[in-house]
Amino acid sequence: MAAAASSTLSVPDQIRQLNDARKLVLGDVKYYPSVVRGILPIIGPQAPIELRRWVTDFLAEAFATPALPNSEKETIQPYVLTTLETLIEQEVDAQVLRNVIQTAASIYPLAMRWIINNSYDTVTWERMVSIKQKILQMWDNVPPTVRICCIKFAQRVVLAQSVASGAEHRYGGGLDVSLDKVPPNHQTLDPRNLEAEASGLLDRMLSILQGNNDGLLVDATLNCLSIMVRTRPTTSNRILNALLSFNPLQAANSPLTPKTKVMIKSMEKTARLLLIHLTKRDPHNPIVPRIQQHVEGTMRMVAELFDGAGRKRPLEPKPQDGYDVKRPRIEASQVRIPPLGPGPHSLADVFTLIGNDGLKFFDASQVPHSLVARIAVNTLSRLDPQVLAKAVDGVRGRLEMLNNNPPPELNPNTAPLGVEEDEDDYEPDFYQAEDTEQILNKLDNAPAPAAAEPKISFDDTLGLKSFSLPQPQQLTPEMALNAGSGTVTRVLDMMKSLDEPSVKKQKAGFNRLAASSESRDSWMTILARLATRSSAGLQEILVKGEADESTQAPSLNNSIREILYNYIMEDFRNHIDVAVSWLCEEWYNDKVQMKAGGDHPMYYEKCTLRLIDGFLPYLRPQDKVLTRFLSEIPELNRAILSRVKHMCRDPSVTQLALTSLLYLVIMRPPIKEAALDVVQDIWTDYEDARTMAAKYLTKYRPLFIENATKRESNGSPASAPGGDAITA
Repeated sequence: MAAAASSTLSVPDQIRQLNDARKLVLGDVKYYPSVVRGILPIIGPQAPIELRRWVTDFLAEAFATPALPNSEKETIQPYVLTTLETLIEQEVDAQVLRNVIQTAASIYPLAMRWIINNSYDTVTWERMVSIKQKILQMWDNVPPTVRICCIKFAQRVVLAQSVASGAEHRYGGGLDVSLDKVPPNHQTLDPRNLEAEASGLLDRMLSILQGNNDGLLVDATLNCLSIMVRTRPTTSNRILNALLSFNPLQAANSPLTPKTKVMIKSMEKTARLLLIHLTKRDPHNPIVPRIQQHVEGTMRMVAELFDGAGRKRPLEPKPQDGYDVKRPRIEASQVRIPPLGPGPHSLADVFTLIGNDGLKFFDASQVPHSLVARIAVNTLSRLDPQVLAKAVDGVRGRLEMLNNNPPPELNPNTAPLGVEEDEDDYEPDFYQAEDTEQILNKLDNAPAPAAAEPKISFDDTLGLKSFSLPQPQQLTPEMALNAGSGTVTRVLDMMKSLDEPSVKKQKAGFNRLAASSESRDSWMTILARLATRSSAGLQEILVKGEADESTQAPSLNNSIREILYNYIMEDFRNHIDVAVSWLCEEWYNDKVQMKAGGDHPMYYEKCTLRLIDGFLPYLRPQDKVLTRFLSEIPELNRAILSRVKHMCRDPSVTQLALTSLLYLVIMRPPIKEAALDVVQDIWTDYEDARTMAAKYLTKYRPLFIENATKRESNGSPASAPGGDAITA
């Protein structure tokens, strides 16, 4: 049934429902078994990747959480193994594989304890063994992130299939499952084979420390060894020998890259912390001095490897002749500004005061402005004023020299414009070109042009030509709808980030200003009024000749209503005030439209029924949101109350439904009779609810209870009198 229901929903809707289920189990762990059984049918190799990732992540979290008792985990693990076996054989996504392997690592000791106490259930153990073989086979052929999970799985297998020291019983969980718990004559498990397999897996884990250059795998292995040394004495000697022979510098190559340096430092630090932790737990062990010696030697080698290139060179001996090799202080008498050589010169040449040609090719624009400013300020603050004055005088002299130089002769290669290149008899004049004033004087003295020639005006040549922008694209109703929907979505996203005030202000009714503040309530009022009181052109238009609502053209109003509905259903318990405010706006708009006359669609009842149908399936017995919703919406009718009647199909929320109806009977007299009719129908249709419904009917409709009791005593079916009850 769950699989059939999930197939009709989109993936985002299914993820949203799954997130609600996760919130439910995080609030109360007793729902874990039912939720796990409910989500297993929707996952499979053909399911969407988002669903596979979510479900496998939830399974890994469920079996790893200490809040769920191990007895519950043992009960639900046989149902999960079938799904894990299918995924481990056909899955290619790395994230799903990681989740599956982590789930299997948490289940393995539980499955082993289950088969120890229930030797008849060989099917479950065979599935677990099949999953174990698949994980061990893929160990060396998967990405490093998945190999880390395989290492963790191997650690849990070694812990479960080796003899315990007896000190781990206080930890609980999977540590209390060990080889000594297996009876010698067990019909399914052979202790000798299990111990041999654990020994081989331990050797496979320790081989990662020898000759592996991947720091991630080495660190993952080191992190798995501490608990094995402390709780499994049969493995401690082999692990310690492997740690003492581990050399993180084996990953060093020439030249050292930054990635290699980080890996070496990480492996050395992880191994050092592990060994120091072991020595602190047993400081009187004879192997402690050897461990300390190994730790100090490894730290010294790593320091020499990394610090050798970065150390400062030793202080050089002072020359015997007394010459000071320090940079001498520049005196004003020593500053000499070299003159400019033959041209042409650039502006940089004028201000260059040193003769080092190499600095000319340095791009100073690449230096950050803040660094340039700091260097300039520090240099100018320490500069000798006489040196600065002499440098300024040198630059001033260069500028005067350039100003006093005679103008350069005309280059023969730069001939005047308008000369044809194919004139062989043309000879350029080697004299200075005419300046602008000479050209204007020559034009003034020139004869008047012929009458046939058009007169050239500067206004004609320099005037700006007309320019027109292209016509914008015609705005279609679809484009306007998309733009409006996008704007509303951005407003909703911005509104979610607003903090709600601790003290709520009294609302001013329908005539209040929606944009009087920037609170969530103000923005919600704006969106609700856009959906209900929109101006002409935004209200949806009925298709001519059709009266069915399914034929209505799409509009911004319906888009906003859909956005408001989705926002409320994300967390309907905290957003119920938004739902009531929206429905009040819808009710007010329907009343105004009815008063104005005309054929206008009514939305209040439709939106109310959709909201109540949306959150009723998720109500809990202790929820008060239903009572608040029914008491605050502006109008109730029999159709809305019939939804409350259908709640009684679930006996756990029958009390909530009847309490809400009783509140309406007491606090909303106009709907009193309709509410009592619903209570009467609940008494008639649901036998499990008769005891609670009878308490209310005895007080408000005692005649109905008396007649029903008489009919039961006479053997006739107990049903409501004609016309007293409402139909669903």
